[in-house]
Amino acid sequence: MTFQEKLQAYAELAVKVGVNIQPGQYLVVNTTVDALDFARLVVKEAYKAGAGRVHVNFSDEQIDRAYFEYASEEEFNRFPEWNVKMRDELIERKGALLWINAENPDNLAGISVDRLATHQKVAGAALKNYRTAVMKDLIAWSIVAVPSPKWAEKVFPNLPAEEQVPALWDAIFKAVRVGEGNAVDNWRTHVENLEARAALLNSKKYAKLHYTAPGTDLTIALSPQHQWLTGGSQTPEGTVFIANMPTEEVYTLPLKQGVNGYVSNSKPLAYQGNIIDGFKLTFEEGKIVQAEAQVGNDLLQELINVDEGAKYLGEVALVPHESPISASEILYFNTLFDENASNHLAIGEAYPTCLEGGRDLEPGQLEALGANVSVTHEDFMIGNGEMDIDGILPDGTVEPIFRKGSWAF
Repeated sequence: MTFQEKLQAYAELAVKVGVNIQPGQYLVVNTTVDALDFARLVVKEAYKAGAGRVHVNFSDEQIDRAYFEYASEEEFNRFPEWNVKMRDELIERKGALLWINAENPDNLAGISVDRLATHQKVAGAALKNYRTAVMKDLIAWSIVAVPSPKWAEKVFPNLPAEEQVPALWDAIFKAVRVGEGNAVDNWRTHVENLEARAALLNSKKYAKLHYTAPGTDLTIALSPQHQWLTGGSQTPEGTVFIANMPTEEVYTLPLKQGVNGYVSNSKPLAYQGNIIDGFKLTFEEGKIVQAEAQVGNDLLQELINVDEGAKYLGEVALVPHESPISASEILYFNTLFDENASNHLAIGEAYPTCLEGGRDLEPGQLEALGANVSVTHEDFMIGNGEMDIDGILPDGTVEPIFRKGSWAF
């Protein structure tokens, strides 16, 4: 396939499989000016697929940084109501949401931690209804990515400048299964394989997971009502969509107060336009009681103090070390890709859909069943080729799930 053919196939994939747009459905696209050409293709594919109205919100990294550098403190403590209403109308109309990510991982480097933390807290509180809709899969949503010059330079610093963006395009196409055969069919087969893995884990009903690796010895209790899910999600109306493209994970939620031990990251965490790396978290009865990072320690402290729920875990995800993204040996500095190369966990909000019947429960009911509630949800990577994971059954029987970073069954 030519580059243009791959690009066209990727746009079709984002529309027909990512958000799985339905006839007459509204679609909101959030992206940056670096993704303009791809956004145009997505809009065309959406209308061709029968979308009712497609609206694109463009951002720009220099404009975004100017806000963080120069906006008043007053502005940092409020969130535009019109921005909230746009999302609320999309939810009311049962529309779909697509992010086209082209972030510069270092765009907000040097911005004060206080500014970053305030923005996170204020936006999180204002967009509570929107976050609930996304976390409960009340609307179809998906995230895809395209290269920007700054991002490509970060990933491939040793290549000549003119080769960096093409190299990142090649890596993305491989990660999303574009370029060999029909991408839509490839994804349907891939999701079926993930669903089979999730079904096997659900049949086990493990009470706990025990992780061991260099720098990690962590036990995670699971709610009796937990269920393993995959990247193939479903709205209440029955529309199946893929939230993350790529996706290689099966995931569930931990019991909020059932996490004990310590864990170390295996890949850098790109958070709020900055990098956090070389960090270790220690848990007692679910809560982070000690956190230290070699890079970005101040930002790590702010992350786990966004609210009380940010001190607890909200997601447990299993990804084999030999996944296609891991096998590429590319460090993307982008969670969408790096989390699909590695077992990972998430600080903050738990997905209610990971509990049986959880979509219909209120926050208090979810917490009573052991689900964490927070305004944040940040994935961080912990897996490597030396990680072992055991599943512990309710009767205490121990079974291997991962050995040396790979599935044991």
